[in-house]
Amino acid sequence: MDKLRALTCMALLAGLAQTASAADILIADAKSQPESLTVAPGGVLIVGSASSPFVYKVRAGSTTAEKFVDASAEGAGTFFFGMLADAATNTLWTCQLTPVPDATPVRRHTAVRSFDLSTGAPKLRWNLPNQPGDNSTCNDFALGPDKALYIADTSNSRIYKLPAGASAAELFLEHRALYGIDGITFLNGTLYVNNVFSNNLYRIPVDAAGKPASRSISGWINR
Repeated sequence: MDKLRALTCMALLAGLAQTASAADILIADAKSQPESLTVAPGGVLIVGSASSPFVYKVRAGSTTAEKFVDASAEGAGTFFFGMLADAATNTLWTCQLTPVPDATPVRRHTAVRSFDLSTGAPKLRWNLPNQPGDNSTCNDFALGPDKALYIADTSNSRIYKLPAGASAAELFLEHRALYGIDGITFLNGTLYVNNVFSNNLYRIPVDAAGKPASRSISGWINR
């Protein structure tokens, strides 16, 4: 498990310990693959699935997962990666991945999708750009000090920025060291990302204009 996800999971588990029993929570079935999770107000657990086109909700104190978002109409093989609950805007941010039909080798396209955190109703959709024949992989995101959503694209070595209230994201940073970018978070105004291909953790300072500082990427291996 990567470092950022390990820290996130520890924090989430600590919070869940206050609201749920120690009983196991089965997400859908024994073959399900919960990939990312987030906690909404009231201790509600939101869980994405890497094996089905659904996002699940587990109410505080419950051991039963309910279907919260149904993306089965998006196409065969659709699944979800990143999950982020933004209580301030009552929004659930998700990464939705859908295979391209009959593509050899297997390819997929990706969308950042948001839903009403209370009802699951769709709100915003933004498709990650990619060249014909390429993949895009929305994997994770974080809210910055500027309230913008920062989006990790694992396959294309990119970070996108979706300003608060905008309907489309812009390229924030593209760098060869980001090929394999996964987890993403802010700490004291500095952006941190991990790389699942190189096992590096990178620090990306952000300047006063909200841009990545020049010569900004520095990394540590296996720490």
